[in-house]
Amino acid sequence: QLQASGGGLVQAGGSLRLSCAASGRTFSNYAAAWFRQAPGKEREFVAAITWSGYYADSVKGRVTISRDNAKNTVYLQMNSLKPEDTAVYYCAARYGGVWYDRPDMYDYWGQGTEVTVSS
Repeated sequence: QLQASGGGLVQAGGSLRLSCAASGRTFSNYAAAWFRQAPGKEREFVAAITWSGYYADSVKGRVTISRDNAKNTVYLQMNSLKPEDTAVYYCAARYGGVWYDRPDMYDYWGQGTEVTVSS
């Protein structure tokens, strides 16, 4: 089970840190990712982490994905937020050390946390 948290309302240029806590499994054995879905749009890849982080071009340089295996938690630090970052953010995980930018490749999903960036 994955539990996402940390979303909220922030002004453009601000920062948020999202958290994804896993229970019932050893998270270090899983590749984890964040996706987002804006109203009327498809779910899109944001970032993934295995032993290092990987990023969508749209967020590269503004977002950092990290993990604390002792806490079974993955984080998404988002800086310099833009109105176009507004979406529901979902964390996802799949067993093993390979990441994908496709949501259908992930087996486990959190419930989503909403991020709203005002201009």
